[in-house]
Amino acid sequence: MIVILALGGSVVVPVDKVDTVYAKEFTTLVNDLSKHHKIGIVVGGGKTARKAIAEAKAAGKNQAECDYAGIEASRENAVEVAKIMGLTQKSIPENFKDARTILDRNGIVIMGGTEPGHSTDAVAMILGEYCNADLVINLTNVNGIYDKDPKTDKSARLLIEISAKKLEQMVANIAQHAGKYELMDMVAVKILERSGIRCIALNGRDLGNVKDAIEGRSFVGTIIH
Repeated sequence: MIVILALGGSVVVPVDKVDTVYAKEFTTLVNDLSKHHKIGIVVGGGKTARKAIAEAKAAGKNQAECDYAGIEASRENAVEVAKIMGLTQKSIPENFKDARTILDRNGIVIMGGTEPGHSTDAVAMILGEYCNADLVINLTNVNGIYDKDPKTDKSARLLIEISAKKLEQMVANIAQHAGKYELMDMVAVKILERSGIRCIALNGRDLGNVKDAIEGRSFVGTIIH
């Protein structure tokens, strides 16, 4: 299979820099999976990006310029994760054509953001579509997609599955400003809808659960169809 992992910034950069302990554990998982699958990894910006975006806003930059600040931060995170993983790719690809070339050649590719106007979740979806991926896994810091914000509402219920159309309705109410994609941005959902790629959202800190989802075993998370 070709599997794309959207490694959320909140997962890999929970504080102010890449969590090296987690990244090493993530490396072990990817190396194991790569024996049987091709793996594309898209690293989010997390707090690194939010700091860069805040600085850009303070300097009077427009939304597109703020997006670029977040994109550069996500690429910096991707560089750090790539170093920890010991990947042989020479640079972080800035477009999908280059990313696919690396994936075809090495079996693993890691990248960050690409263009203003969408999150790294969207990058993962587009990469999945461009590479004819079998599965996209959205690695978040919660157990999946909830009917309400689980961080602020204790009654929030984890959705076992959700349609892309229903997710689109939920996303429509979320601000699309730079650094504000808390669920999944509209571009990501639209690409998911048109591509029909199987997508799962789950907690990226539970790597055993991630492996179970990829290998077809029972897992905790949300299937988006």
